[in-house]
Amino acid sequence: MPSVDLVITNGLLVSPETTVAADIAVDQGRIVAIGAPGTLPPARETIDATGLHVIPGAIDVHVHVREPGFSHKETWTSATRAAAVGGVTTVFDMPNTNPPTASVAALDRKHAIAGSQAIVDYGLYGLIGEHNLDQLEAMAQAGAASFKLYMGSENPLVPCPPDGAIVAAFEILARLGIRTTVHAENTPLLTWRGETLRAAGRTDAAAHLEQHIDLAAVEAVSRTAIFAEWTGAKVHIAHESTRHSLPHIRFAKARGVDLTVETCPHYLFLSTDDGGRLGDNFMRVKPPVREPGHAGPLWDALLDGTIDMLSTDHAPHLMSEKTRDVIWDCAPGFPGVETSMVLMLAQVSRGRLTLGQYVRMACEAPAEAFGMFPRKGVLMVGADADIVLIDMSKTGRITAAGLHSIGNATPFEGFALHGMPVRTLVRGKTVALDGRPVGPPGWGRPVTVRRT
Repeated sequence: MPSVDLVITNGLLVSPETTVAADIAVDQGRIVAIGAPGTLPPARETIDATGLHVIPGAIDVHVHVREPGFSHKETWTSATRAAAVGGVTTVFDMPNTNPPTASVAALDRKHAIAGSQAIVDYGLYGLIGEHNLDQLEAMAQAGAASFKLYMGSENPLVPCPPDGAIVAAFEILARLGIRTTVHAENTPLLTWRGETLRAAGRTDAAAHLEQHIDLAAVEAVSRTAIFAEWTGAKVHIAHESTRHSLPHIRFAKARGVDLTVETCPHYLFLSTDDGGRLGDNFMRVKPPVREPGHAGPLWDALLDGTIDMLSTDHAPHLMSEKTRDVIWDCAPGFPGVETSMVLMLAQVSRGRLTLGQYVRMACEAPAEAFGMFPRKGVLMVGADADIVLIDMSKTGRITAAGLHSIGNATPFEGFALHGMPVRTLVRGKTVALDGRPVGPPGWGRPVTVRRT
């Protein structure tokens, strides 16, 4: 029997449906066999996973790596090291860098930067803008894994296109079979309310929530679904934050709209009440962390499949950028790619969800939605050997000082953990071990997506 590169022995393999004791054989970066302990070919390397759970690597389709343009907050090196330690083996990077990823030239530049630094695999978003519709197909051919629409934006780098351009973009991407991720908020509503609040002299944290009212999200989710239904486009709602969107999401899915949805840990674990612990201005993120009463319905929707997947909206900033006196001057967002899995594993330990449910929302669902399944997101023969070993008995606490992102201003400081990834492999190579990134720069590769 020919030997293989690696065998992982004595682990408990977890899928959404089952947990089984089995060994995994890996050769040339792919899983080549799964079998009963002791039945696989001899290997040049053996990893003993006794007492550990073995899951597919998590896939985070909402990450802001910040490079090029904002490398004082994050680089491809720091972001992918954080991902590897956090059990994330594939990241999708958003296009709101400087320059934005709105052309083939910008996409090629970002590929070159990522390809020289990344230690996990990655996909790059192209930007949908009013004036680059003629670039969308070319960017897809040049390797854009998906496209991002900022339907709610106050960022001059990535302004919201008019509805006519949005529909035209959806028509193009429907023909190409590419899913579009949408920041679903109503820009005119945000702009009017923001200007009114500023004119009234409001600089407090509550003004941010008053600007980003739930209606801005609900309307944009509904409009996205209608535009997708009309054009046949596949769409993905980013960072769902409000329970009021959930009936509209269910209605769209019931009509057959090809719509997937994510939420993020900060909407599941935090509310405006946490401002007292962290500082009210620190809490700024778009869409906002809302009042108590939203997290429970969002959890329910994530577990029943109304919300398909867990992402992070990893948006690192320096602490000094998160603690300014005027709310409009505080940078919006938090790092998340390193803490998402451990936060959810703590909930597995507490019985709120099963490890199989976590695998579904963090691994399998994003792979399916974005055309990577069964190459990624699953432990099966033929899949990339993106594998995470988890010790469900391991405990700890989240600290900003312990994170690997440059912008480490986490809202989860001090959160108790129970269950942690202890080894992360990307295509069969160990890239993180016992909380340390060990993968070589440039090991990460761009993902291949299936377009239908």
